[in-house]
Amino acid sequence: MKEKKSLIRVVRSPEGELSLDPTGKKPGRGAYVCREGQCLARAIKQRQLERQLQAEMTEEVSQGLQAELAALREADHG
Repeated sequence: MKEKKSLIRVVRSPEGELSLDPTGKKPGRGAYVCREGQCLARAIKQRQLERQLQAEMTEEVSQGLQAELAALREADHG
């Protein structure tokens, strides 16, 4: 268990799109992962996000989420 501030929410919108939710306020079903790239990669590889969000994770979506997380982390450190 980690503090909520150290986690980032991955959300499945009502339209079925998967995206990161840094504010934690987007509507839809959400799952939390740590803000480290390897945490997101592991959650994708082990299909944890697919199970929790009840959505198919394509390679394109997976890469998009990882790129989105990298951009957020860069913004936080830059």
